[in-house]
Amino acid sequence: MILLLTFSAESDKEKFDFLYARYKRLLFSKAYGILHDHALCEDAVSEAYLRIFRNLHKIADCSAPQTVSFLVTIVKNVALGMVVKYNRELPAEPDEQLADAFRIEETVIGELGEARILALVDGLKEEYRAVFLLKYARGCSHKEIADLLQTTENNVTVRLHRAKKRLAELLREEGYDVYA
Repeated sequence: MILLLTFSAESDKEKFDFLYARYKRLLFSKAYGILHDHALCEDAVSEAYLRIFRNLHKIADCSAPQTVSFLVTIVKNVALGMVVKYNRELPAEPDEQLADAFRIEETVIGELGEARILALVDGLKEEYRAVFLLKYARGCSHKEIADLLQTTENNVTVRLHRAKKRLAELLREEGYDVYA
């Protein structure tokens, strides 16, 4: 991504560089979850970073969970705008997929390392841990998980919701402002 931006201070340039380096893959992933097209995702992320640049003054702490939420919200809005602009269809189950894509991980992915997240997941009951790992580590759909675990899709949805709710509780205990 090549941007010709004029920064008012060196600290703004450093802040922008940090945000780009740290969150570009996360933003691309979120855009891809909506658009399912690499070229459009690159455009969405570029547009999102232009908007981030224009709103850089609103970001006090680059590593704060609120900053991650702010960035993800921007890229989500850009991607959804592109869906409308290019008359593309949303994923088959937009409410479920978008809700999953923009909840817990949007606020903590930049803060917690993979090892810490896995440690929290390991603390879940087996029935919740299995569903959570199949969904987020393996990328399985609810139907695939239901088939693998020989249960219903509704049961998978309930278990996943309970897993996220418990993880949110654990994260709040650690001082993160998250919801499930």
